[in-house]
Amino acid sequence: MLIVSTLFKQTLSRAFCLSAAVVFCCTSTSAWALFNDDDARKAILELRKSLATTQLELQGQIDKLKSENTQLRGKIENIEKQGEDISKSQKTYYKDLDSRIGNFEPRTVTIEGVSGSVQPAETSAYDDALKLFQSGSLKKADSEFSAFITRFPKSPYVPLAMFWGGNSKYATKDYKGAMTQLQSLIARYPNHPRLPAAMLTIGNCQLEMGNKAAAKRTFIEIVSQYPDSDTAKDAQRLIAATK
Repeated sequence: MLIVSTLFKQTLSRAFCLSAAVVFCCTSTSAWALFNDDDARKAILELRKSLATTQLELQGQIDKLKSENTQLRGKIENIEKQGEDISKSQKTYYKDLDSRIGNFEPRTVTIEGVSGSVQPAETSAYDDALKLFQSGSLKKADSEFSAFITRFPKSPYVPLAMFWGGNSKYATKDYKGAMTQLQSLIARYPNHPRLPAAMLTIGNCQLEMGNKAAAKRTFIEIVSQYPDSDTAKDAQRLIAATK
């Protein structure tokens, strides 16, 4: 009985020790696990906080870059607009400059089959004289056409100046002067398209001066040389007036 009691006590002692050891181990493991969780949570919180701070800084930098980019784009657009404005201004300037230079430089033109170099002053002088003729200021027009011929003797406008000058003289009843000028036109420019009309005016001058025979010859010559012209039709009608 003593031996059994001793063994029983030893067994109980061992069981107690084993139980205590298990409890100790379990308690130690739980504490260690709890310690690791707290550190992990702290680390995660710190990491989250760091990431949030970093994101805010990055967002700030991105916003700053966007703002700078917008400003830069605005400056570039402004520079491009200035460049376009300068380009337009230069084009306008050079166009105006070319126009001004053109007002002083001669140019080659062909006027009713007659070609030549024309100064801007020539065109203005001729146009002014023609306007006087068209407005009925015939004596003044005749004077301006004569002055034009003297001033610009090689101008391609000269045949027209002679033609209208001759008609101005005819209209003011200077028949001899008209005939002389128009005959000079025919001699100098034998192929000019105004010749039939010039000859018709000469025939009318001859009629006004009472020289019907000469007028008839002139009208017949017009019909013969320019049969398909409108002037020939007028000459044909005037032939009857010479009978």
